[in-house]
Amino acid sequence: MQIHPIRCVDIALGERSYPILIAEALLDNPAAYRDVPNATSAMIVTNETVAPLYAARLEQALGARFKSVHLVTLPDGEEYKTWQTLNLVFDALLRHGCDRKTVLFALGGGVVGDMTGFAAASYMRGVPFVQVPTTLLAQVDSSVGGKTGINHPLGKNMVGAFYQPQLVVCDLGTLKTLPQRELSAGLAEVIKYGPIADMAFLDWIETNLDALLRRDAVALAYAVQRSCEIKAWVVGQDERESGLRAILNFGHTFGHAIEAGLGYGKWLHGEAVGCGMVMAAHLSHALGLVQADFVERLSGLVRRAGLPIKGPCLSDSDNAGRYLELMRMDKKAEGGEIRFVVIDGSSSASMRAAPDAMVRQVIDACCS
Repeated sequence: MQIHPIRCVDIALGERSYPILIAEALLDNPAAYRDVPNATSAMIVTNETVAPLYAARLEQALGARFKSVHLVTLPDGEEYKTWQTLNLVFDALLRHGCDRKTVLFALGGGVVGDMTGFAAASYMRGVPFVQVPTTLLAQVDSSVGGKTGINHPLGKNMVGAFYQPQLVVCDLGTLKTLPQRELSAGLAEVIKYGPIADMAFLDWIETNLDALLRRDAVALAYAVQRSCEIKAWVVGQDERESGLRAILNFGHTFGHAIEAGLGYGKWLHGEAVGCGMVMAAHLSHALGLVQADFVERLSGLVRRAGLPIKGPCLSDSDNAGRYLELMRMDKKAEGGEIRFVVIDGSSSASMRAAPDAMVRQVIDACCS
């Protein structure tokens, strides 16, 4: 089977470098996995939604490379990104006698990718894994960069590890089966790359948003490629988020509070991030870093993408106080001080603290 056309983005991390392949008809093409480390066995980790669609196809492709290919199917949803679900992966690895050369394949969205990566980082202190993302959000963000982990009831992604995959295989064909709500959620992570790094890309998204929403193949291919290029540039300079990489969390401080406060799974991650970007833009304006027209522009784009721009109420008694409480548990907080990713110029973002009173005003203005 010929792979054509194919786009490749490289993550440059020395001995941990790897390619991201972007094209249609990649998932079940054995040639896509030719550079995966040699091993006797492989294990596909997926969920109950994706498995009926793509597990057999991937299993067949890997059958040409591995003597045995095992499958573990997890429940679907952010609310299952837990220790209990993670243990299902370890149970399967041990039950099948998998060794430290066994290659794990994460087939699914961000939840599957994060948990498979964390399992790979932990099992026998580290086995190789490959990301095969099937959602737009995973293809443009969560499958790239080596962040793995699970949620804790008090905070999102609070338990995990930095652990890079061997390869990322983005089959654009899998986006054809994506529910429209999931497609919109993925667009939130596409949109964020514009304000933080490339305003020309933001211009392109505004012009091509309708094409993206109707899943135009050429538009999606470019959106995934450019998003991965920007993330590769950031991760290549700051693999473990000691500085620059934090800008990739634009909208996530507010967004993670929404997810934790509502209960994981009530809003999709991309929905929370989309709303969180609007809130972060309002905070950027309150800090005097951007003009009001930028806030209106970003809000309009997020709305057009089918995402919420008004935050939910997390407390009947003190909504802003509840947001602040949850945001103090964010990984970027230092000494109890919340640090926000704000836009401070054209294609530029930075980490800033803000007075609680100002943050309260923003939350009050942005919540329904």
